[in-house]
Amino acid sequence: MPELPDVAVYVEALRSRIVGRTLRRARVLSPFVLRTVDPPIESAEGGTATGVNRLGKRIVIDIDERDGSAEPRPLFIIVHLMIAGRLRWFDAPPKRLPKIALAEFQFDSGTLVLTEAGSKKRASLHVVRGREALAAHDRGGLEILDADEAAFHDALRRENHTLKRALTDPRLFSGIGNAYSDEILHAARLSPVRLSSQLSDDEIARLHTAARDILARWTGVLLRQFADRFPGPGDITAFRPDFAVHGRFDQPCPVCGTKIQRIRYADNETNYCPKCQTDGRVLADRSLSRLLKDDWPRSINQLA
Repeated sequence: MPELPDVAVYVEALRSRIVGRTLRRARVLSPFVLRTVDPPIESAEGGTATGVNRLGKRIVIDIDERDGSAEPRPLFIIVHLMIAGRLRWFDAPPKRLPKIALAEFQFDSGTLVLTEAGSKKRASLHVVRGREALAAHDRGGLEILDADEAAFHDALRRENHTLKRALTDPRLFSGIGNAYSDEILHAARLSPVRLSSQLSDDEIARLHTAARDILARWTGVLLRQFADRFPGPGDITAFRPDFAVHGRFDQPCPVCGTKIQRIRYADNETNYCPKCQTDGRVLADRSLSRLLKDDWPRSINQLA
């Protein structure tokens, strides 16, 4: 799922292409993607894009609705990419849309297409009128790049969860998902299964610094990488070769050389370094450790 750095890239790329431009046509190509009916998506047609912003992991396009009244009324097109949703930009109207296209937005500067690979169809599109309606889509998580240590401390302590769950809870922290939570916890040298209530003040400070550093660094890296072009569908990914741990199972930790381990569950996995983060312990995998029982390695010394 695209997270804060990835969404920031889309936001910046769209700002330079559509702000101040007229939305000539808005078309839904797959009925499941549009989750609202009032106002209709056609209400945005003829309006001007006045801004593009991030709301958690969502992309929000601000449109001044033109309905004959003296003053334009704000409409908001809210896009949640979920896991496989991506955006594509065409400077000229495409002769043929991708087969996986879900929606099309024709501006006078080019065409924006929302796509989704795979069959699970989780991406969503909402159209709402007014800032109060927009606020209803805000999960309330703390914006870490704008928050001081005290605010971070309060958010982390609000509920008692594992650090992995706490960082990825949109009600606690905004814009962090599976990939960057792994990177943050590795940088902070903290176990993903530590409970938030168990952390000392010094450890919370270390986690806050790591979160800010990782999110700021990767946002900067990606913004520079796509400064001159719109990111393609393969460019927005949860697996980057310069990551320290995420997606690097069985590869050496860049800090200590120990093989990266993982905890697999459902469609996700948590990656971590047992030496840097768990005092040499190999954490139980919810499925494989039950299968292997006594053969499951308990420490890095038992790893093959």
